[in-house]
Amino acid sequence: MDKCMMWLMARTPLHVGAGSSVGAIDMPVIRERHTQTPIIPGSGLKGALRDLWNSDLDGEEQERLFGPDAKVKDLKSGILTIGEARTICFPVRSARGAFAWVTSPFALQRLAREMDRNIGISLVEDDSALAGKAVTLADEKVVLEEYCFKASSLSKQVIDLLAEAFPGDSLWETLSDRLVVLSDTLFVHFCANACEVQQRIRIDDETGTVSGQGLFNQENVPSETVLYSVIGQRRGMIAKGFEDGQAIGCLRNRLENNGNIIQVGGDETVGLGYCSVRMDEGGVQ
Repeated sequence: MDKCMMWLMARTPLHVGAGSSVGAIDMPVIRERHTQTPIIPGSGLKGALRDLWNSDLDGEEQERLFGPDAKVKDLKSGILTIGEARTICFPVRSARGAFAWVTSPFALQRLAREMDRNIGISLVEDDSALAGKAVTLADEKVVLEEYCFKASSLSKQVIDLLAEAFPGDSLWETLSDRLVVLSDTLFVHFCANACEVQQRIRIDDETGTVSGQGLFNQENVPSETVLYSVIGQRRGMIAKGFEDGQAIGCLRNRLENNGNIIQVGGDETVGLGYCSVRMDEGGVQ
């Protein structure tokens, strides 16, 4: 199977719902069960990418790449396989530099595995951090939310692994100054507890006022969260007519024609879920 890395950066808050309430949160985001980090399921990402094609104009190519519409009786698999998007860099409020992108050794090792690379990074203690200079205070401390960490310098290997995600993006170019590598425990803590919670209301169409039971709390993944997914192209008879990597190339070209922007998740009409997207040129072998 031919593979390619896809990178996503939330340009606006993102809500892909888990479907059931958790505590005071009526509409939480979906998370990995074992890490509690936000994800975009492959099915949700596939639907967002499928919408880049107009089924009336180029429905045949759409069906070959993603499979036919569910209404079609003769269902077949598509050529493309869409992996779930996992969080690799999560934005957290910083006492210096406005915000920091946090990650962890575990998250970096999983990314390196998907990219078929080796990365040497040791475990980080809960009271320590590897941090860029823009978020490091004069006394070599990093303060994120209410937590204070002893700061050490980042390795070039970590920066190089992530820097290629969005080359040319003016904000992403500050990565080496904003990145903070925390312990796996603290990374999971921030991903689980530092999402924004938006209080929403429902308007009664007849009265034009708030519905009696229309108040609810919605959790959103914050803007500037960075995720990655692996996109694959199947081989064999199902991909007949497409050369190796050609289907992935079709998706890449369609994204570029759309300005490398897609909308993922719910509440499109109120501006949620708009993401910058980039697919690696060389792919993952």
